[in-house]
Amino acid sequence: MNDRKQHVVKMAHQLFIDKGFQATSIQDILDYSGISKGTFYNYFSSKSELMIAIFKMTYADLEKQRNELLIGQDRTDIEIFIKQIELQLKTNRKNKLITLFEEVLVSNDIDLKQFIDQGRINNIRWIYERLLDIFGETKKPYLLDSAIMFMGLLRDNIKFFHIAHDTNANIGHVVRYSVRRLVNLVDELAETDEQLIQPEQLESWIPDCRKPDQLFQKKLHHSIYIMKNLLRHIEEQSKYMELLDFIEEELLDSKSPRKFLIESALLSLKAVDGSVWEKEWEPLEKLVVDFFKTEDEK
Repeated sequence: MNDRKQHVVKMAHQLFIDKGFQATSIQDILDYSGISKGTFYNYFSSKSELMIAIFKMTYADLEKQRNELLIGQDRTDIEIFIKQIELQLKTNRKNKLITLFEEVLVSNDIDLKQFIDQGRINNIRWIYERLLDIFGETKKPYLLDSAIMFMGLLRDNIKFFHIAHDTNANIGHVVRYSVRRLVNLVDELAETDEQLIQPEQLESWIPDCRKPDQLFQKKLHHSIYIMKNLLRHIEEQSKYMELLDFIEEELLDSKSPRKFLIESALLSLKAVDGSVWEKEWEPLEKLVVDFFKTEDEK
């Protein structure tokens, strides 16, 4: 995500926190972030897509920090898992995600609701995979059930702990208490050999059919990387860098890539002079053409 788009996302995030998602208009976002309406619609097709971008940016940062906690550590150490859960809860609180979730869930926006539901499933998958690290293959049949119950347990423990104490109470105490219950739960399920949902069910919960395949992603990343390197000595390079970022994000992250905008961006990029540039521009154009041809065939 380029710096300018990231700025808009951050400004909108603050507005949604201060005024609420429903009460914030696109004009409010334009005024607060200092961009034109045309720039906004180059980045986002709607206010809902902007909200999804906020969630994605927050999740990406959370994932990066969670992974950093594992560097050089033993993945089976449950203490690292506790720190990761604490980090997730602090991130949610810092970014007011729960408040934003609640407002989205009472809205009539189907795309936003589906995104949040999918986010919950992705979180369940992450917990399941970490439990697999900690408890091993022998406990695998019981770990999806355990992950689901742990999330419900943790959510309600936090809610009522805050009611009983205050919102600034030590969240680490609640996490550690809940994880101890989780350990007991896994052991009990394994001992009684009880299973409600098979772990394989996760695959059907996380459909990935519209996501570009890995080979396409690899080719696109490579093509964009090469073209950005060629721009280093070209005037207005920031403009062209933004166009390349837009094409990459639209093809890989957008639920409904906007063909006419991508084609317009390609035409603007074609205007750059140079035989080497033309040589690299053509493979990018072909990737875009092949992408939409595949989409039309679905």
